[in-house]
Amino acid sequence: MSKVYNIAAIGFAHSHIRENLHDFFSCGDKVKMVAAADIAPKVPSINAEPGTRTAGLKDAVERYKLKAYDDYTNLIAENEIDIAVVCCENAFHPYVSETLLRKGIHVVLEKPMAADMQGAMRIARAARETGAKVFTNWPSAWSAACRTAKALCDKGEIGKLFKFTHRNADSQGALSYGQKITETEKGREWWHQSEAGGGALLDYCCYGACMSGWFLNDAPRAAYGLTANFDSPYADAEDYATITVRFPKAVAILEGSWTTVNSGVPNGPIIFGTEGTMVVRGNQVEIYKPRHTDKPDKVVTADPLPQGRENLGKEVIHHLDTGEALFPMLDMPLNLQSMSILDAGKRSSVSGKLELTNDGTWCIG
Repeated sequence: MSKVYNIAAIGFAHSHIRENLHDFFSCGDKVKMVAAADIAPKVPSINAEPGTRTAGLKDAVERYKLKAYDDYTNLIAENEIDIAVVCCENAFHPYVSETLLRKGIHVVLEKPMAADMQGAMRIARAARETGAKVFTNWPSAWSAACRTAKALCDKGEIGKLFKFTHRNADSQGALSYGQKITETEKGREWWHQSEAGGGALLDYCCYGACMSGWFLNDAPRAAYGLTANFDSPYADAEDYATITVRFPKAVAILEGSWTTVNSGVPNGPIIFGTEGTMVVRGNQVEIYKPRHTDKPDKVVTADPLPQGRENLGKEVIHHLDTGEALFPMLDMPLNLQSMSILDAGKRSSVSGKLELTNDGTWCIG
C-alpha cells in the first residue's frame, strides 16, 4: 500500500501559500490535508484583503477543512505530520524549519530559502543532521519554457553562454492587485519590512539568482548589489534592486522592481551566447542568430512538463516515493548557491563594494 502524506500549512505571510496548497491537494489520495497555523508577525497586520496573511489562513482552513491552530508547535505536537508547507516571513524560515526538521517533518519552503546565508546554512545543517528533506519552491520551476530553454542551451543551441539576464514581470508590489489597502496598512505588512526579510531584492532578484547558476552550469564568484526605495515612503525595505553577478566565465544581471507599471520588454530570462541570443517569452523560446534583426529565426514551443511531476506537490511526492533525483531548482545545492548571490548582493548594497559569494565564512562547494 502506497504511503499517504499528512500535510500541514504553516505560515501565511507569503500569498503563494494558496497555489502551493492547491498543488498538494491535486495529488488526490496521496495526501491528507490536516491542519494550519500562522506564525505571529513582529508587526501585526491590520488588513484582511486578498493576499494578506489573514485572508490566506481563512481561505485555506475553509477550502481544505483544516484544523486551525494559534501556535504551530501545538499543531505538530497534536498531529502526525509528514510534510509542512511553510510560507512565513523569509526571516522566520530558519527557526521554523529547524523545529520541523528536528521532528522528522519534511519542509517545503516558498522562495527564497531564507533572508540571508546564515539562515540558509542553519536550515541545511538541520536537514543534514536529521535526514528530513527541504524543498524550496520557485514558481519559475513550473515554467515549461524555462526548462525547454535550459535544454536547448545545454545542447549548444546558442554556443557558449556568457550572459544571463532576468527581471520580474511588471509589478508594483505584492499588494497592488486590486486590494483596498492604505499606505499605512502596507507599511505594517512584512513585505515592506527589512527585518522580516521583505523587499524587492529577496522577493524578485531571487528568481534570477536561482536560474542563473542553473543555466550557466557554474558557481558564482562575487556580486555587486544596488537597492533603492523609489515609491514606498511608508517602508524601510527597498522597492527596487539590481544584482550583477560575476561567474568564472559569465555574468548575470538580475533586476527586481516593485515600481514598474509597464516595461514594454520581455522579462526573460534572456540568455546570451557566442552564437546567438535566447529569449523566454510566455510558453515559447525565441532564438536570434542573424545579426541586426528584431525577428527570431527560430521559435520553439515549450515541451510539456513531465507527467506526474508537473507541479510542486506532485514533484515532492514523486521524489519521496521513488527517491529519484529532484528537479534542481527545488533541491538544496542550487538554493544554497542562490542564497550566496542574494547575501552578497545585500552586503554589497550596504558596503558599496563587490562582495564575494563564498567568502570563507561558509563553504557551499
